[in-house]
Amino acid sequence: MRLTVLGGGGFRLPLVYGALLGDHAEGRVTDVVLHDVDSARLTAIARVLADQAAGVADAPRVTVTTDLDEAVRGADFVFSAIRVGGLEGRAADERVALAEGVLGQETVGAGGIAYGLRTVPVAVDIARRVARLAPDAWVINFTNPAGLVTEAMARHLGDRVIGICDSPVGLGRRVARVLGGDPGTAFIDYVGLNHLGWLRGLRIDGRDQLPRLLADPALLGAIEEGRLFGAEWLRSLGSIPNEYLHYYYFNRETVRAYRGAEPTRGAFLRDQQAGFYAEMEKEGAPALATWDRTRAEREATYMAHNREAAGAGERAVEDLESGGYEKVALALMRAIAHDSRATLILNVRNGTTLSVLDTDAVIEVPCLVDANGAHPVAVAPLPYHATALVCAVKAVEREVLAAAESGSRTTAVKAFALHPLVDSVTVARRLVDGYVDVHPGLAYLR
Repeated sequence: MRLTVLGGGGFRLPLVYGALLGDHAEGRVTDVVLHDVDSARLTAIARVLADQAAGVADAPRVTVTTDLDEAVRGADFVFSAIRVGGLEGRAADERVALAEGVLGQETVGAGGIAYGLRTVPVAVDIARRVARLAPDAWVINFTNPAGLVTEAMARHLGDRVIGICDSPVGLGRRVARVLGGDPGTAFIDYVGLNHLGWLRGLRIDGRDQLPRLLADPALLGAIEEGRLFGAEWLRSLGSIPNEYLHYYYFNRETVRAYRGAEPTRGAFLRDQQAGFYAEMEKEGAPALATWDRTRAEREATYMAHNREAAGAGERAVEDLESGGYEKVALALMRAIAHDSRATLILNVRNGTTLSVLDTDAVIEVPCLVDANGAHPVAVAPLPYHATALVCAVKAVEREVLAAAESGSRTTAVKAFALHPLVDSVTVARRLVDGYVDVHPGLAYLR
């Protein structure tokens, strides 16, 4: 089975390859094709993968290419993990937004809109190429903003593109563990959009254990979300929000923390990974050890500004392990390739799952997966406060898609202005001007 990874020079790719190395089932991935526009990054990551594969007799064969059509042609699965504009683009997204006093996070608020406007045209081109060159392939989208990009690609690939994210997986795992359950068998009642969802129940042996967690301040304090949001607010909601909802519920505090931070998260990752790739150009540099050391630092500093704003302290040791998106991807591939049923939280088209959204809206929800793809399970309606946020952000995503398709600067301004975390049409206009000035990839807005 052939797997193509777009963005194959990306830093987190060794997590995926590590998961493949542990898969010895019949019909597993035997060939991995890495594609990237940056040949030096491809070479660096290929070295890390070679170190990982050392001593593994049946390790998947790795090839690299900078030719997109060559990479896609003949693929059984395509992982899309691209970053249009690189980490320099992410750092610029943060800078422009914070100068206007609004959030510039990678996937949330003004930063997420700017990233989406850069990424959607590229993702649509990829989707069209896959439809033409590998019509039977399944596309698994890792590219952020994951829900938005998956919806853009679904317009050309239908249900053969599925988005994944490790945030719901990590949340469910933490809640299950603190309640004494097995994260692998507990059912997580989770619904929303990507980076905008709520865990509303967690069933262990058929019984919902979330009320027990919400009633116990000590248990809540033992999970990262309890320290981030506070036990009182979680009890008020009656659910556990995805960590990214901290940007909405504590927006002023978070913006203040971000504005006082040097460097911003994007700038930190840009500089950190530049150091990693520079180190990898040195002959004899220990590839896997260098990567692993860099990864550990990355995980330890994740959402540091939010924890600072909440007074939540450093990350607990148990929260430092990878969120597990590579395991979700492997489980998804297995279920489709072998028609072995699995239940996974995925980004898929809504159908009739949430009545407040149309059928084509991509949502994040538990799905049953088989050879025919991912099928969202029936869920209870969201409460009004959550419905309001979901509908508002989905409306913004639709304006982003419209702006990317039409090249309309006016529509781009509308997308920024309608977002709940951008509080002024005037600011929205300045944001568009600022982003167009710093991003060549937005020159199409006119």
